[in-house]
Amino acid sequence: MRTYVQVKEELAASPKTWLITGVAGFIGSNLLETLLACDQRVKGLDNFSTGHQHNLDQVKKIVTQEQWAMFSLTKGDIRDEDTCRDACRDAEYVLHQAALGSVPRSLENPQLTNANNLTGYLNMLVAARDQKVKKFVYAASSSTYGDHPGLPKKEDLIGKPLSPYAVTKYVNELYADVFSRCYGVKPVGLRYFNIFGRRQDPNGAYAAVIPKWFAGLMAKEEIFINGDGTTSRDFCYIDNCVQANIMAATATREESFNQVYNIAFGERTTLTELFDHIQERVKGLVDNYIEVKPAYRDFRPGDVKHSLADISKAREFIDYNPEFSVVQGLDRAADWYFHNLTLAK
Repeated sequence: MRTYVQVKEELAASPKTWLITGVAGFIGSNLLETLLACDQRVKGLDNFSTGHQHNLDQVKKIVTQEQWAMFSLTKGDIRDEDTCRDACRDAEYVLHQAALGSVPRSLENPQLTNANNLTGYLNMLVAARDQKVKKFVYAASSSTYGDHPGLPKKEDLIGKPLSPYAVTKYVNELYADVFSRCYGVKPVGLRYFNIFGRRQDPNGAYAAVIPKWFAGLMAKEEIFINGDGTTSRDFCYIDNCVQANIMAATATREESFNQVYNIAFGERTTLTELFDHIQERVKGLVDNYIEVKPAYRDFRPGDVKHSLADISKAREFIDYNPEFSVVQGLDRAADWYFHNLTLAK
């Protein structure tokens, strides 16, 4: 069994060329940080529709000048075929993170979600095929499970999609399978379960709940919980997600290709429990903090009630071994948000 430490040491000893789409985003910038720290050559592609230059600026401050010089950025859109082809040229591994997330946004504008998550995704698959990349790792989603009630979620048991976003992420998996069977592409889908951590944007209408609540509590704003607070999620810290991408890309077992894997911690947390965890950490960071109660409102359309992942398949096939529980991840996230959010100053 491979270990994450071992794989990173092997990469540092024998650098590869990687392409990260959505490199200026939350997950993309964390992948960039880790790969540069391992002395890898990294190409990045982003149109900055949801990514931010300040994410890249932070990575630049963390890595050495020599490591940063190994990064090249293309400002472009995955909806453009030529851009995708140029980005994939000379890349050995593709980590495809570029997409339009958010269930509510997909309900409001399904055409835009489709153009980015399907047309853009297909462009990247074609480019990866034509440029003969070794491995195409893509961001899948736990939304694919749809209305299937079973817990924990197992990769081969899914229900009907509950949003346009969920449809696009499921079709990504279907296209990956077809490209593997028809063209010999080696795709690996990672079904992310509520990834959180440093550089996750707390602003905007579609902000993820953890950074939004951290920012709101630090700013002494009212916090809303959709539903009665018993809704549960399998929250997964960003470093676990980064590990999964690198382990999936470097896996060599033939049976690990053309698969989808749950990427989570394997633990369920209700929204009320999550609120309490976050408030406890904010209380330890903000002087004279006064505890508050959240406000409950209607359940959000398109969301699932409960989510919990079975991660045994990822453990077996790509040697995924998540290191950080939700509590450990929140400890790290709290420190980052306190020192990086202007609302906290």
